[in-house]
Order: sequence, then structure tokens, then C-alpha cells
Amino acid sequence: MANSNEIPVGRIAGVFGIDGELKCDPTSAGRTLFSAGEALRAQLADGSSHEVTLAALREHKGRLLIRLPGIDTANAAERFVGATLYADRDRIVLEPGEYLDRDLVGCDVFDTAGAGLGRVTRVEHYPSSDMLIVNGNMVPMIKQFVKTIDAEKRRIVVDVPPGLIDPSQAEEA
Repeated sequence: MANSNEIPVGRIAGVFGIDGELKCDPTSAGRTLFSAGEALRAQLADGSSHEVTLAALREHKGRLLIRLPGIDTANAAERFVGATLYADRDRIVLEPGEYLDRDLVGCDVFDTAGAGLGRVTRVEHYPSSDMLIVNGNMVPMIKQFVKTIDAEKRRIVVDVPPGLIDPSQAEEA
């Protein structure tokens, strides 16, 4: 059963070979959880949920290949294709200054003078930088603009050019 503190840490992209290995695409935050013996929850494409333990894993051409106990044929592995792997949020270790999207969504955004500018409704990821979406406007998550993030207090302070965020255009929840 899903736990509200769980986050997705990977996705099963397909079967690799005939011996039941699975191609897995871990999230950047969840990558550290992928080692033999780790327990994860697999939400299968059919909606069923299964606790799985990683029996073995290896890298092949930049992709992670995993084995699950008792899965030793391509036919047996096929049911896991498309599954999303979940782990408890508390198991994710982040470096200082790193945040998960869910840590930022819902944070109130203020300018350096303390005026409220809105609330983060989502985070989008682009090659140039991640973007906080505030009142439908993109705020690049770069040091030039984002001065402080206090995820525990749900508060972000930014110093953005005038007009980048219009507080009167707050998005409806």
C-alpha cells in the first residue's frame, strides 16, 4: 500500500536479455538506494503493489540493470516493465543545498524586502536550470535569483528583476 511519505526512486524500462534482468532508470535522488539487498516498493502498471528486494545490479552502457529474487526468465520479468519503484523519503540522503521537488512545492516566495510574491506550485526541469513556477512565472533556480531556501519553514527568498513575478497573478490551487 502506498505511503504518503514515499517518493518515486526509479522506473523499470524493460527486460534485458533472457535471464530476467530488468533495465532500470533511477531518479537522481534515488540513485543512492540502488544496491544489492535494498528493499523498495514496486507499483506495477496493472496497479498492484509489491515489496521487492534488489538481489543484484550492474551497469551496462550507462544503464542500470537489476535482478529481483525469483525472477530468472524474461517472461517472469515482463510483469515488472513499466513499474515505478518507491522508497520512503527519509531514506533519501541529499547534499546541503539539494532539494526534492516536493520539498519546494507549496513554499511561500518573498522578495529580499520581505514582500510576498506567491507560492511555488511546481518545479520544472530544463537543461539550463531548474525553474520554480510562481504565479505561472518561471524563476530560475540559480544563486543570482534564489537567495535562501528554508524548506522546513516553507519559505524561499528571491531577488529577481522587477516584473518577473507579478503577485497579483497568483494561480488558483
